[in-house]
Amino acid sequence: MSQILIRDVIAVIEEAFPLHYQEDYDNTGLQVGSVMRHCTGALLCVDVTPEIIVEAESKGCNLIISHHPLIFNPIKSIVTAGRVDFSIYKAIKNDITIYSCHTSVDNAPLRGVSWKMAEMLGMKNLTSLESRGADRAGSGVYGELPEPLGHIELVERVKAAFGSPVARCSSLTPMRDKISRLALCGGAGGFLIPKAIESGAQAFIASDCKHNQFLDYAKSIFLIDIGHFESEECTKQIFYQIIREKIPNFALYYSELEKNPIIYL
Repeated sequence: MSQILIRDVIAVIEEAFPLHYQEDYDNTGLQVGSVMRHCTGALLCVDVTPEIIVEAESKGCNLIISHHPLIFNPIKSIVTAGRVDFSIYKAIKNDITIYSCHTSVDNAPLRGVSWKMAEMLGMKNLTSLESRGADRAGSGVYGELPEPLGHIELVERVKAAFGSPVARCSSLTPMRDKISRLALCGGAGGFLIPKAIESGAQAFIASDCKHNQFLDYAKSIFLIDIGHFESEECTKQIFYQIIREKIPNFALYYSELEKNPIIYL
């Protein structure tokens, strides 16, 4: 096989998750470094930190592919203080390229974050909650569970599937009927609650839902709020599968040092 360049790996990602899928506010794409060098390996993570840069170097990787963009807000200086600045500094110093695939994979049809979450729960007959065109790109999905589940049973299954020790759930929603139709969205998905109700879903899985949303929609839908990290950790698997299909003989690693920045005490 001819030498794999960093741009070749990025091209595989962007073929599956085109940049035009991203939201207007986002900064999906190349964050730091050159794409014209031989790629020695890629480290996959959700968030870039200085520790992730060190891990990439220790594994012989000169490419990091993250879900969340390292550079999201304007930067006025690059110094050795603060996660973002120090990560940029270390990446440049160690000649490591960073590429982030954020809302382009969030909004991708069939193989995006919400679709992967649905797959992890064994759901079927999936449809985008908020479709944005003929290519089925859009936010969130809804579909049918393999079998109807009681509310508590569903919560336990969701926690197990996504490695979440707890879930914030609607306390005011009637729990009489079993749930068969489910909607979900990876990451902060509270904005899709009205769409989830419109789809006929009896429950909605997302993260970062607000207090007033639990109040306002309690009688209409059962909300299951898992952690942001837990809902999007599957992006590492998505990137791995996409790259492995196109470039089978290539050094790919999941970060072993990355941790959820939130713990539950």
